Amino acid sequence: MSQFADSLHEVFAALGPVQIRRMFGGHGVFHDGLMCAIVIRDTLYLKCDPQTQPHFEALGLEPFSYERQGKRLPMSYRLAPETVFEDRADAALWSRRAFEAALRVANARPPAAPKRKAAAKKAPARTKAAAKDAARPAERTPARAPMRAPVKARRGKAA
Repeated sequence: MSQFADSLHEVFAALGPVQIRRMFGGHGVFHDGLMCAIVIRDTLYLKCDPQTQPHFEALGLEPFSYERQGKRLPMSYRLAPETVFEDRADAALWSRRAFEAALRVANARPPAAPKRKAAAKKAPARTKAAAKDAARPAERTPARAPMRAPVKARRGKAA
């Protein structure tokens, strides 16, 4: 883990204990099981939602974005203000905003559906001809007569 990521425990101290986990080329900052910040190339981005977005925009803090298939895709994380590293009160305010945004997003999602067991393979669909054959009564075939007499019967014969 980078020294920068390790130092984030101090930034989020007012929020409570945080776990920092390596993720997608950077680190995720988790509190109570919710990711409230990410660290990419030693830069801190805080979780943002429509309620907190005006606070980030007022300071001109850009969203984290990445490029995929030639398109720039913004994420719901915004650059953290520099003051969070210098002022404990500011760190507490911004870390709380980020965690509350993560809570709102998590609560807005529908509950996850229970995992299903793997579906059994379906039998191939019947054709019309196969369906007709299945509807006909089975034809009875006569039992075949044995080609040779059973072994006991042959032994009893006089030669």
